[in-house]
Amino acid sequence: MATFQYIAKDAAGNETRGQIEAGDRASAIAAVRAQGLLPTALGEVKNAPAASAPSAKKPAKKAAGGAVAKKGGGLGSKEINLKLPNWMRGKVKTKVLTQFTRQLATLVNAGLPLMRGLEVLKRQMKDPQMNEALNGIADNIAAGGTFSESLTQYPKIFDNLYVNMVKAGEAGGVLEVVLGRLAEFAEKSEKIKNKVKGAMIYPIVVLVAAIGITAFLLVAVIPKFKQVFNDMLGGAALPAITQAVIDLSEWVQHNGLTLAIIVAALVVIKKVIGKTPAGAKFYDLLSLKMPVTGTLVQRTAVSRVTRTLGTLLSSGVPILQSLVIVRDTTGNRIVSQALQNVHDAVKEGEGMTQPLSQCSVFPPMVVSMVEVGEETGALADMLTRIANTYDDEVDNAVAGMTAAIEPALIIVLAVVVGTIVIAMFLPMIKIISSVSGAGA
Repeated sequence: MATFQYIAKDAAGNETRGQIEAGDRASAIAAVRAQGLLPTALGEVKNAPAASAPSAKKPAKKAAGGAVAKKGGGLGSKEINLKLPNWMRGKVKTKVLTQFTRQLATLVNAGLPLMRGLEVLKRQMKDPQMNEALNGIADNIAAGGTFSESLTQYPKIFDNLYVNMVKAGEAGGVLEVVLGRLAEFAEKSEKIKNKVKGAMIYPIVVLVAAIGITAFLLVAVIPKFKQVFNDMLGGAALPAITQAVIDLSEWVQHNGLTLAIIVAALVVIKKVIGKTPAGAKFYDLLSLKMPVTGTLVQRTAVSRVTRTLGTLLSSGVPILQSLVIVRDTTGNRIVSQALQNVHDAVKEGEGMTQPLSQCSVFPPMVVSMVEVGEETGALADMLTRIANTYDDEVDNAVAGMTAAIEPALIIVLAVVVGTIVIAMFLPMIKIISSVSGAGA
């Protein structure tokens, strides 16, 4: 018989820790479940004295620093503090994290213990950073830590939103439900992000092509035409449009390096200003007020805020803590300030409606739906409905913007190239006429 130490949840979601004797791991899991507990971590205690009786339903004690107090040897003998090399501490792709979360939710929902689920996913994980993280998480849980505590060791992979939702799921005994919501949230967020990126690919390609073609004509083609005109026309005056294009070509040839330095300097200055609080806030405000893209940025921000807040609240995270998490994950300082105002109002016992209405980011329809959600006690559900509505509006805005930008860029490219062609063709007419007259 071997001694196993376990961490489990009872029917009320309370955490229980204890030891049990069994012939193997499967028998130990079955014995813990026979007590009406759901095991979340289980490991064999090496060189431990035989346990006289299962110490079930014994709540974990907290040490002075808030960590779980560890006694004896084996799993609870020490707290593991995982440290990865800096080159390993990077972000994993959203697709990898989403796939892991979805698969773990499925395994836990099927009744597989958390540790067993992590072992299954660890064996099939191909991403080296995620694999390293799963190894550390599994070791930390085996040493007596909780799943949410283990996730905090990898902040570049699991952000505050992820950790706090998992913590709420552990506290409520609904970890598989929370993991499913996290996967759904990540999938929808990534879908919106990919749509916006995809919509910008074609315009950017056309714009780069226009700049490249124009630069090639000005630097390589126009100078040759200028030499032909000088030889054939003997220094005669050229049409105004032709002279303007030739002057522009000469300026680009003589000042190309200066132009490149100016562009690079402007990019650096923009980045430096963007790192200052005032500059970053100005850029965030500007992104919301831009004529064409401002509406898209606003709708995307509203969708992200409402979906994140709704997901946190429906998972059992307290509203004040949820507002702090959403505030820190918006990516826009104007929206963050609005959420800080909401947090302060809720902390004082007020509702969310008034501070939301004072921020121009949130339309009146959103404020009204939040007010209804507060009055009916279905705020989380109402926020999710708002997010779904604005996801559709983002789709429509992306489609409309793409439909407007694509022909506009093609027209610009045609005008630029057409102007250069016409400017070079007009002197050719004069040359042909002079040659024809001389031949007659």
